Amino acid sequence: AGRLVEMATKIAEAGDVSTAESRAALATMNRSAAEFCSDAEIESFRQLIYQSHQLKAAGRMHGNKIACTTTSGLANTNTEYQPTFAQRDGTEIYIDLAPFRIAGKKVITVRKGDSFVVYNPFTNHAPLPSWTHFTMTDMDRVTRHTGSVAGKPPLVNDLQLLTQGQTHVNGQVMATHCSADGAVCMTAYTSDSEAFAANRLEFAGFIVFGTLTVSLFCVICSFLYRRNKGIEHQLMRAIRKDALQVVYQPIVDLATGQIVEAEALVRWTDEGNMAVPPDIFVKIAEERGFVGLITRLVVRRVLSEMRQVLLDRPDFHINVNIAAPDLADPKFLPMLDRELLESGLSPASLGIEITESFTAREQIAKETIAHLRNNGHTVHIDDFGTGYSSLAYLHDLSVDAIKIDRAFIRAIGTEAVTVTILPQILAMARELNLCVVVEGIETPEQAAYFTQLDQEILAQGWLFGRPVPAEDLRRRLLEDLGVSRSAGGTMSKSVPASAA
Repeated sequence: AGRLVEMATKIAEAGDVSTAESRAALATMNRSAAEFCSDAEIESFRQLIYQSHQLKAAGRMHGNKIACTTTSGLANTNTEYQPTFAQRDGTEIYIDLAPFRIAGKKVITVRKGDSFVVYNPFTNHAPLPSWTHFTMTDMDRVTRHTGSVAGKPPLVNDLQLLTQGQTHVNGQVMATHCSADGAVCMTAYTSDSEAFAANRLEFAGFIVFGTLTVSLFCVICSFLYRRNKGIEHQLMRAIRKDALQVVYQPIVDLATGQIVEAEALVRWTDEGNMAVPPDIFVKIAEERGFVGLITRLVVRRVLSEMRQVLLDRPDFHINVNIAAPDLADPKFLPMLDRELLESGLSPASLGIEITESFTAREQIAKETIAHLRNNGHTVHIDDFGTGYSSLAYLHDLSVDAIKIDRAFIRAIGTEAVTVTILPQILAMARELNLCVVVEGIETPEQAAYFTQLDQEILAQGWLFGRPVPAEDLRRRLLEDLGVSRSAGGTMSKSVPASAA
């Protein structure tokens, strides 16, 4: 049983890395600035798939219908498809989506927002001895239906396959390990008779090959596992050389159109000159225990590159993202204090963004947020609305602002259920006197939805500016200052009179 636990754990951990690649692809697609299903957009998706090691196809869906794909362009069908599983964060899984079925192979499709990716059913993986078995189990967060995503499940209650740990039931030895985000669980199992019949050499081979088999949403091939180990070492070298880049995306006041703050985003190009999505390399750093080095690099770079702007404009600030391990790291808060002291800047110059799912660790989150606010930092809850939102929850955390997740913004103008939640979130923010930042604004129609509201709203998205190097942001701020002066001398709150 101990060996089965080891195998299930390794597979699930490798699957977390694979999932990060899938999520990064979907996030890139959902940020597309091209016209929906235009030739330009389909071509950009094809380039994305070409760079992937596991994805076979991608495309867009409108409602429950396929709108376009990278394999056939615009779709000409009225067939509707229903997901097999809907996860808490809005991700949907389709098992064996008919248009992508090949030679009887089961095809797994993952959808987030209007975008979907299809895994390659022929991804190479090591053959397993006949006496060893794997299954991947998921639960639909709406219907509470439980079932197998991949592999053949053992003859046990499905809920047992969603409980982490090892057990012996119905003559079977099972070990289950759930993914880091709790989305799915991987079970390795064998029967008593099969286990006794297997020789020790074969069992040892099972451990090695087991780490290369099916995992979250798809088959994990050995090449990908080795590749990510290579990425880990390259990332460490890049951090030591201070070779990661920081870009800045402006955040504007919708009422004035003026930039009032910005978010610092970390970027990395590997030694093969390929851009690695943050969802992948930050997750690797978290798993390997050195994400704090990335956080420190970003903080130091922000305070260096934007120092003069922050000195000239005391009401302006740059937001940095902190990872889950930073919340519990006793070195994190002293590091912030030390870097600010050396820069001569006030803590108010540096805002902190914490992803909502991280705050599920409620006690740690409360203590860290309290320290940050007492020190003078503003604290934002990022990706708000994706998991733990409630009035009591926000009241207990005592934050300054919420950033509404882009999934809600993309729903504007559609019949998606998520758009009906927006008024509730905005009312919640008014009740607690919280600042509201909406992410992912890409069209004038999306901006207009919020400008008509009698509520102060800040906005971030490609409509107002893409992430740019520090020099470009400084230039943009000067341009905004010039516009403010030419408009009769009225200054926006982002440009205090002392900076004029």
